[in-house]
Amino acid sequence: MNHVLCERNPHHPVDTAPHRSPDEQIERRTLTASAAHAVHTAATEIAITFRAMPGVSEQACRTLADPRLIDLVDARAAELPESVRNAVRPPATRAGAAVLTGLPLLDDDLGPTPRDWREAAAWSGDPARGRASFRLDVTMLLLARSAGEPFGWQGQQSGRLVNNILPSPGHEHEQSGASSTTLLCPHTEDAFHPQRAHLLMLGCLRNPDRVGTTVSSVRQVRLNEAQRHLLGHPRLPILPDVSYGTDFHSCPAAPIATVGGDESRPTLRYDPAYTPLDDADDEFRSAYDHLGAELERVCHTAVLDPGELLLVDNDVVVHGRVPFTPRYDGTDRWLKRVNVRLSRDRPAAESAENGYGQRTVTPFGGRTGTRGAPGRGQTEAAPDQ
Repeated sequence: MNHVLCERNPHHPVDTAPHRSPDEQIERRTLTASAAHAVHTAATEIAITFRAMPGVSEQACRTLADPRLIDLVDARAAELPESVRNAVRPPATRAGAAVLTGLPLLDDDLGPTPRDWREAAAWSGDPARGRASFRLDVTMLLLARSAGEPFGWQGQQSGRLVNNILPSPGHEHEQSGASSTTLLCPHTEDAFHPQRAHLLMLGCLRNPDRVGTTVSSVRQVRLNEAQRHLLGHPRLPILPDVSYGTDFHSCPAAPIATVGGDESRPTLRYDPAYTPLDDADDEFRSAYDHLGAELERVCHTAVLDPGELLLVDNDVVVHGRVPFTPRYDGTDRWLKRVNVRLSRDRPAAESAENGYGQRTVTPFGGRTGTRGAPGRGQTEAAPDQ
């Protein structure tokens, strides 16, 4: 299959356009000082308690999936102030995204930006170096658990529940979170999979070059009836991105619909870099190109500062990143990402998709009473596995 990359204008304006009504803009939310203190205290106490438990290994701190750690996060998330849960609720505006400021982040928490996600994960498990790094991972888990059910992917970053997004040598031109000098094309996170996140959390630790994260909402685009009809029927598959590897030939590539829902509340599955558009007819490609142009037209750019969290409704919004030049000197941009599942239904037809055999890691699955998130098992296969 051919991978098609549409690189449009990488320099979108920051989302401060005065002509946009509040319902059309990225929401701005603030975590109060008392709520931030409660999260920081809970994360610190969890980190200390967990590390002191007998038999806790560095590997357990790297993967974040130890049942004892999950128990601690579950219990402490339930005790956090209601204002924390309110702050991380799904975005409410048509823009489908919200920026939360005031996260508990101290300058001495960070250390240098790691060279890649493996080094970042290793630091979380290193008692001499990783106390602050591990606490930041726990902080992200507490916030994600306050919103719903955090989960990871077995095939991505070794199943970690908290992913590290940073530029990595040798990956500058990829369509992945490790890239830098190329435009990261707007995309639905894990668009290829029926069990993709409902809510995506991107927490900023460092962003000295003011690199923008782009977001575009399908609820702000203009499509005519014919375009909606074409994009609303399954035509082309979406392949897993390069972070999952490349060997997917044994799994049938089923076509999916690009635009779902109804005209008043449309949803979107979009990833042009991993969609074989050359296999489509001219009529479909024209509608797809129009959708891409519309997503560019309504694009917002969020320039995150350290201690800010971007919440993205993954059923509505595509996100990307403008190009930047990495330095690899310990000062580069560094985000932490968590996938979150909510109590939200998707079309029944998605249950027949194979997800290319990719499995989720769901240590919070089956637990009740914390956020009303759906219960699953420890590890989920694609629906037909």
